[in-house]
Parts: sequence; C-alpha cells; structure tokens
Amino acid sequence: MSPVSPSAGAPVVVIGAGPHGLAAVAHLRAAGIPTRAFGAPLGFWRETMPAGMLLRSSDDASNIDDPARELTLKAWAAATGRRVVKPVPIGDFIDYGLWFQQRVVPDLDERMVATVSRRGRELTVTLEDGEQLAAARVVVAAGLAPFARVPELFRGLPQALRPHTSETPDPSRFAGRSVVVIGGGQSALEGAALLNEAGAQVELVARAGRIFWLGPGGPAGHRWGTVVPPTAPLPIVAAANGASRSRPGVRERYGLYWRASPTEVGGRVTGWIGAAPDVCHVLPRDLRIRLADDAAKAAAAYWLRDRLRAIPLVLGRSVVEAREQHGRVRLRLDDRGERVVDHVVLGTGYAMDARRYPFLAPELAAELKVARGYPVLRRGLESSVPGLHFLGAPAYGSFGPVMRFVIGTAYDAPALAQGIQGQRRPLFRWAF
Repeated sequence: MSPVSPSAGAPVVVIGAGPHGLAAVAHLRAAGIPTRAFGAPLGFWRETMPAGMLLRSSDDASNIDDPARELTLKAWAAATGRRVVKPVPIGDFIDYGLWFQQRVVPDLDERMVATVSRRGRELTVTLEDGEQLAAARVVVAAGLAPFARVPELFRGLPQALRPHTSETPDPSRFAGRSVVVIGGGQSALEGAALLNEAGAQVELVARAGRIFWLGPGGPAGHRWGTVVPPTAPLPIVAAANGASRSRPGVRERYGLYWRASPTEVGGRVTGWIGAAPDVCHVLPRDLRIRLADDAAKAAAAYWLRDRLRAIPLVLGRSVVEAREQHGRVRLRLDDRGERVVDHVVLGTGYAMDARRYPFLAPELAAELKVARGYPVLRRGLESSVPGLHFLGAPAYGSFGPVMRFVIGTAYDAPALAQGIQGQRRPLFRWAF
C-alpha cells in the first residue's frame, strides 16, 4: 500500500459518522492527512436504536478512540457536568458521540454519499446533490444499516407487520398491541423488555435452547428452561462470574483467576484472541470465522433478567410458517403451536454483504473480494479495490469480533492511519 502524502491534494474521504468513522477522522487528521467526512453524526444510533435502550458494553468498553485517548465517556461527563450512568443509556452515548464529533470533525459534511466510482486509478465520490470530488482513498465506515436480516420465512409479510428491531426506535407505538419477538440475543431480549414496558403484550420465541448471559466481566453461562412462565423464578444452572456455585470450581479451590478480556467480547479464551485483531487476521479463514462467530454469538447483558420476568420466553422453538391473516400475523411453530398477533418484531441480527452498500458503483462492487459477505481486507484495512478501506462491522470477517463494537475503534482507526502513512507497525496490537 503506497502512503498518501499530505501534499497529494485529494483528501481521504470517510463515509459514515458513527464511532468508527469519527475515530478514523481523529487519527487521520492527527497524522496530518487531509480528510473529509460525510454523513449524519451518530445517524444509525439516533435513527434506529430504540428509546430507553442501554448499551450492552460497559462504559470502559464504550469509548470512541482518539490518538491521545482523552475524549472518553468520563471526559464528556466531566466537561458537560453529567455523570456516567451504568449501564450507559443510549441517549447519553449519543450525546457523548456528538460531543466527540464536535471536537474531532466540527466541519462534518452531513450530505450523504450517492456513489463511489473510479475513473482510471482515481476514486471519485459523488454526493447526493451531484457534487463530485476526487479522493486519495475512501474509507467506508457506514455500519450495518443496509443489512438488517429478514429470514425468508417472513419476507412475504408486509414490512409494517414484521419490523426489524432496528426499525422500532419508538416502542410506545406498539402499546396495546400483541407482539412476538424473534431471537435470543441482546437486541431481541432488550427489544422485548422495552416493548413490554411500553405497554405491548409480548412473547419471545428463540431457536436456541438457552440464553447466554453476559456478566460484568464476560459470559456468565446462565441458562433458562425451554419455557419460562411469567411468574417463574429464573433457574440458574451455571453461575455468573463471581457468583456462588453448588460445587467449588478450579478458581475457587486453587485461587486461580483468568481475567476476561477488557473488550468484553467473547469468552476467557476467545475473548483474548479476538482482542488481538492482527492475530485473528493471520489465522486460517475458517478458523478465524469460527472463532469470531463463537465470540460474538447471541448473548444478553445480565441486567436484562429482571426486566424479562413478565414475558413468556419460548426457547428451543422455531417458526415454520408466517402469513398475514386479516391484517395480523399467524405464526406456526415447529411444535405445532400457533399464535395470531398484531406484529412480529425480528431480532434476527444482520447479514453483511459489503457489495450491497448502495453507494458502491457496480464495477467496484463486482471487483470487491468478499468471504461470507465480508470484504477481504489486508493490513491497513484495505480491500481488494486499491484505495478502498472498510472499518467497523465489515472488518469482522478479516480482523475478528471486536470490529462490531465501539471498542474496535481502538484498533481499526490507528491501523488505518498507520497503513495509509506507510508506517511499520508492530506484529500485533490490542483492541483496547
């Protein structure tokens, strides 16, 4: 990768003003690289995250990275006379992100990028109003918004009857309605809790036979039964970090303790491997994907348990049929049980296919090498299209699970800047 000189004229263009895009601008500008950034600040967070949501990651794992590591959540709280609430409310994180943006990219251009194309060897960015500019490089930090996963089974339903959790920013509009939430991860479980608290009649259905709980220090290993009635206690069959057990484990008997990774992503082994994205990058692709999928598997924060006591959870069951019936949804489960409800809310995650970013010109999308929809990236997070880089969730397939989280900015933003400068980098660096 040839370095970009500050005198090269054309700027590096960053598409997206979420955590990864903002961190990228902070590092690029600190390195003296001319940079322009486009997009609505914290747009995905402001437009799709439900009101009342709490961050799954702790405050220490939710800092957007800057070169001096001074623009932290705690610094925002001190500067604004606020306090850091734990877990972090989505509104506080958005305010923090906007505060960060004003300090690192006050000249953010909120116009959207319509097209990224190439003329000869030069990348050209066309904005929504038709303005064009040449780009020395293009950094895609546009997140997951185009890739909400809608399983085939539900695609025949009107969208209003089967919104994705990313399409339910206002849970109160479901008040008095009956809703089945599909999924067993954080977005599904917290979505169910928020809908219930907003006055909806909620039931959750998940294929998994257990829910994996994340304790304060990582996976807690809790498990619930197949169906938890509304009044039932939560039967714990494996202890959370630091909780008592019926039989002492190795740590208790011998005083051993293996601290979880500060990234809070993955288990006590996969978490530390995932916390070193350069190590993930050199693993065989199949092993890297298996490790990333295991580390980022569906799980939920421990503090959700009490908020779900009033919600029937049907675990180990799948929906086998979904059809519209008189403006409502009829569901049939694999145990032949049926439900007729007003809405199905899909907490089914995202299905990345970087070629489907709407601003990539067809010839660039066709040239982009992907594996399972994730762009294949080399060091510096550069794709198979020279000069086209991907940060955040698209980098999951090449650099591991932390790329999906805010804490991944501690790796990808400095790695991008150093790669563009042509600097030699250590064999690996931690993502925290």
